[in-house]
Amino acid sequence: MLLKKGIQVKIITGKDKGKTGEILEIDRKLGKLKIKSINMIKRHLKPTKENKGGIISKENFIHQSNIKNIDDTKKNKKTTGKK
Repeated sequence: MLLKKGIQVKIITGKDKGKTGEILEIDRKLGKLKIKSINMIKRHLKPTKENKGGIISKENFIHQSNIKNIDDTKKNKKTTGKK
């Protein structure tokens, strides 16, 4: 499967099944991806000079076997039926 940053994918398994999103980051060594607003987790951050701290939500990695590329399926979709 061709995976690039910025393409649209659909989640086929897991807690976010059926949702679609854009790829933000790819880890090719582990075979995992970060997808915009998918697999959100809570992080507790200590206050520093740069940031205020507290509880933030951010995307976590999801395995590439749990997604389907929908950019290619839209282009190559053929309709077959009775005439």
